[in-house]
Parts: sequence; C-alpha cells; structure tokens
Amino acid sequence: MSPPARSRPSLRDDPVARRALLDCFPLFVPAIPFALVLGVAITESAMPTAIAWSTNIFVFAGAAQLATVSLAATATWLTLVATAAVINLRHVMYSAAMAPRFTEQPTWFRWVGPFFLIDQMFALGMARPELSNSDWRRYYLTAGIFFFSSWNVLVTLGLVLGSAIPTEWRLDVAPAIMFAGIVVLGVTNRPGIVAAVVGAGVCFIALDVPNNGGILLGAIAGVLAGYVADVVLDRSSHGPHPLAADGTDPT
Repeated sequence: MSPPARSRPSLRDDPVARRALLDCFPLFVPAIPFALVLGVAITESAMPTAIAWSTNIFVFAGAAQLATVSLAATATWLTLVATAAVINLRHVMYSAAMAPRFTEQPTWFRWVGPFFLIDQMFALGMARPELSNSDWRRYYLTAGIFFFSSWNVLVTLGLVLGSAIPTEWRLDVAPAIMFAGIVVLGVTNRPGIVAAVVGAGVCFIALDVPNNGGILLGAIAGVLAGYVADVVLDRSSHGPHPLAADGTDPT
C-alpha cells in the first residue's frame, strides 16, 4: 500500500507565507491613501474608466498609473508610455540587484516574478537572503499576490467612493513614509543604519521632485552612504599597519 500523497501546507501552517504577509502590512499602509486617490483620479480622467482601471493589471505601479490617467487628456499615447517608463526607471536598478536570485529560479518564475517587482517587493526580496530558493520563491509570490490583490481592491474602492475621499490627504508624503519603512528592513548593522537614515532623509527633502523622483534619489543616496560607512568601518576595524622592529612597513 503506497503512502498517502503529501499535501502542500495551508497558509496557516506555512511559516514562510505567514512571514511574508506580516512583512507586507507595514509597507502597504502608506500606499492605502495613494490607491484610493488613484481610484478617484480614474473617475475624473479623460481616459475611459475601464481602460484607466486596467492599468492596475497591465501597469501595476502607483505613480506611473496616476501620471497615465492624469495626462490622458493632454498627452499622446507615446508621451504616456515614455512618462511611465521614466517614472519606473528605478526598476532597472532593482532588476540588476535581484538578478542573482532570479537566475536560481525556474523559467516560469523568471517570467512571472518581475511583474510583481514594485518598491516594496524589492525591499522584501532583498531582506531575506537566508531563505532557500524554493522558500524565497514562495515568500516572494505570497507578498506579490498580496500587494497586487490589495492594490486592486483599494483602487476600485476609491473609484466607487469618489468624492468621499478627503482631498487634503498628503499624497506627496506617502512615498517618503513608504520609503522609510522599506529602508528599515535593511537595518541589520551600522552601515545599514547609515543607509536608512540618509536614504529616508533625502527622500523627505526631495518630496517636491516630480514623478516620485525623491524615492530614486533616496535610494541612490542610501546606497552610497551605506557603502562609504562600510568602507570607513572596515578600515577602522583593521587599524593602522603594524611596523616592523626597524620602523619599516612590512607590507
């Protein structure tokens, strides 16, 4: 008699999936007002509502979606595509950084996974290097499906509620708050702390940069600051070269 087939663990019994969902919540909260106001912008856009809403599925990038539906009446399709591409330029950096992880995954995942690569997903994926390839893939997909489904629900809710959404919400601050939450995931040592503080600070200072450019500037500044801090700490930990008895440098 053959043993019964092993069933895949449910979400409740899967620690990797539970960890992914717990990690998602603090990064998704700042995006909630953005998603709701995007829903309102869809109702006010010159673009047909169904097509504007479909950017949730085909674009899935808040700032690029908002620019696309807002410029629909004043720009050509070529301009819309170019604008979305410029806004999402930071994803080139994300892709390069995550390439080593993706090359270890099956072909189907290398096609599907990049679709979910937003700011939050980059931070979550890079923050779990200890996971095996299969666990990391499950972690990544769980988080990606959560963000994708939650984003669609909230944008649709904003579309339905319409004018009930408060206009005084500070959407320009939301990306900076989200970025601060993202960089905190990387705080595991002193260079990480330096990178987090500098990155979040630059992001807040650059709130007025168009098209959420402050996120890109904050990411670059954080990476550079973390690298410099790592080099300085590495040199200080080794100390000066010891001198030989005759006062010469043995190296």
